[in-house]
Amino acid sequence: MSKAKQGSTAGGPDYGQGLAPGARLPAPYAASAVLSRGRYHTEADCTTRSPFQRDRDRILHSTAFRRLIHKTQVFVYHEGDHYRTRLTHSLEVAQIARTMSRQLRLDEDLAEALALAHDLGHPPFGHAGERALDRLMEGFGGFDHNAQSLRVVMALERKYLAFDGLNLTWESLEGLAKHNGPIVEDAHASVRKVIERLEGWQSLEPARWASGEAQAAALADDIAYVSHDIDDGLRAGLLTLDDLEGVALAGGIVAGLPGDRLSGDRSRLTYEVTRRMITVLIQDVVQESRRRLAALAPDTPADIRAAGAAVVSFSPAMEADLRSLKEFLMRRVYRSRRVMDVMDEAQAVVARLFGLYLSDASALPEAWRAAQAGLSDRRRARLVADFVAGMTDRYALAEHGRLFDGTPDLR
Repeated sequence: MSKAKQGSTAGGPDYGQGLAPGARLPAPYAASAVLSRGRYHTEADCTTRSPFQRDRDRILHSTAFRRLIHKTQVFVYHEGDHYRTRLTHSLEVAQIARTMSRQLRLDEDLAEALALAHDLGHPPFGHAGERALDRLMEGFGGFDHNAQSLRVVMALERKYLAFDGLNLTWESLEGLAKHNGPIVEDAHASVRKVIERLEGWQSLEPARWASGEAQAAALADDIAYVSHDIDDGLRAGLLTLDDLEGVALAGGIVAGLPGDRLSGDRSRLTYEVTRRMITVLIQDVVQESRRRLAALAPDTPADIRAAGAAVVSFSPAMEADLRSLKEFLMRRVYRSRRVMDVMDEAQAVVARLFGLYLSDASALPEAWRAAQAGLSDRRRARLVADFVAGMTDRYALAEHGRLFDGTPDLR
């Protein structure tokens, strides 16, 4: 396959932004679809979409994205119709990323693509499934959902005749790889391992910060999950509005609710807390980022990457409040007995499936069984991890019921 650079030049296609009246053009420091660094495999330009719009559409149409509808966020999908899944979470992240990018004059399409793709590598049962796979893969390179998201878009999606993966632009790959910031050797060893194959093409510059769009998408992830985990916790009865009164950030919002909240519509009050929290967090990011942009005065996207620190950011005071709020959620929601009992059983499901597939290849579907023939133990383990990570919650439970006597209810 060709590895030639595909990116357009200033004389290439003019990808219209379709700007609404009064909207502003992207700033000079925004990622440029026209000057994209290209794709690993050479492709002709699309006449109707920019490279970043094309990335977004490929992600939306991917099998991995559709599977997110039945992958756990905090509560397993069948515990209630209105709890978030990885799919609804990703859609909320995309909306917040677009909003912040528009305010900061960044490229909304790239930010949206990164937001939609950031959880493609999550295994079934959320972080419980990730913890289980990481333990099981301890002797084979470990498991990390951020690295797995890269594996999905670089190799595991198989839809196109000319290549494996989605063949996303350099900018999208960079943003996914640096979802948690620059790739530090110890902290992000699994991500670094995945992107090594790109070095012969062009480096993702792991030590540098990602684009402003990637930074916006990462913060949108924080805003979305903190806000909607409070919403889900209230709806599940794990939290009350009174519980939130003394908590950083949330307490001030609860105190500002109108009227007597004890006699008010609980569902509307819950939504009001979430809505106001998202607004406050977005406003903080926009104000702090504008301050940092004014101080840096970047002229190009490269100036954002070379800044040496995040340019799109929460204010220091908001970062401190968010840390306190996340610690509260860890105690009261993520490590609540109700959630932990379900997640303990979910980890056991993942462990049993992985162990059986690794020891008995005949338990795998035919295509996966054929793919593991002749592989080393390490590569066979990675193949099994890829198969299990791609499962939805309900498929994992169905497979467990097929292969073992009895399946936990996970309620």
